[in-house]
Amino acid sequence: MLDPFVAVRSDLREEGRELDLLVAELGEEGWAAKTPAPGWTIAHQIAHLAWTDRAALLSVTDATGFAALTAEALAAPGDFVDDGAAEGAALPPAELLARWRAGRAELGAALEAAAPDARFPWFGPPMKAASMASARLMETWAHGQDVADALGVRRTPTDRLRHVARIGVRARDYAFAVRGLPVPDAEFRVELTAPDGVSVWAYGPPDAAQRVGGPALDFCLLVTQRAHRSDVAVTAVGPDADRWLDIAQAFAGPAGAGREPGARA
Repeated sequence: MLDPFVAVRSDLREEGRELDLLVAELGEEGWAAKTPAPGWTIAHQIAHLAWTDRAALLSVTDATGFAALTAEALAAPGDFVDDGAAEGAALPPAELLARWRAGRAELGAALEAAAPDARFPWFGPPMKAASMASARLMETWAHGQDVADALGVRRTPTDRLRHVARIGVRARDYAFAVRGLPVPDAEFRVELTAPDGVSVWAYGPPDAAQRVGGPALDFCLLVTQRAHRSDVAVTAVGPDADRWLDIAQAFAGPAGAGREPGARA
């Protein structure tokens, strides 16, 4: 059986490679195409990934450098994400692409060298190396979805979504807390139909009273806030589970605005 840390690093490389194929041959007009994220073009999406890959690299290799970056973020909490994306998006597309590729490679090498149980700082709670790799995959997939939507490309979901789904489930309490809402006391049961249409990814006690279910792809779109709840086939049983589907987020930081209903119609 493949070691889980090795598996997630491999999946992260593949997720980056798949997105790379979508943008590698784009001309300037393609890079300037608007994505579903307001004010963000495809260039902004890739620039943001390049920026966060750099942040992750600092976290893994240079704690002092990451602390300085965190201080910058805290100084402008409402702007630093957009500012980082805008700075990269202003580069010539070839330079931006090269920067993103180099950062992915450097981060991959750093994760290869990291001990699986080592903990690294982040903008939310500290993360182990394996969790860092999972988080980078989640963000690559989510921003890759924005790129695919901008290009009118329908991506085939893969088992790599299990990493995104797991983060979404584990971030349940954070989604409540970041909004100042009471965190549910009881665990939920989450049952997701895998991309093969047969397998089920299950989390939480089988006899839990509050439950969530649906296709893994739809759940991942929901927790990364790439689709409104009304546009996905994810269902809830129980008031707390139902509330969770309105506020779910798989990412650290402030609660996102999400997407408008009908945006994926």
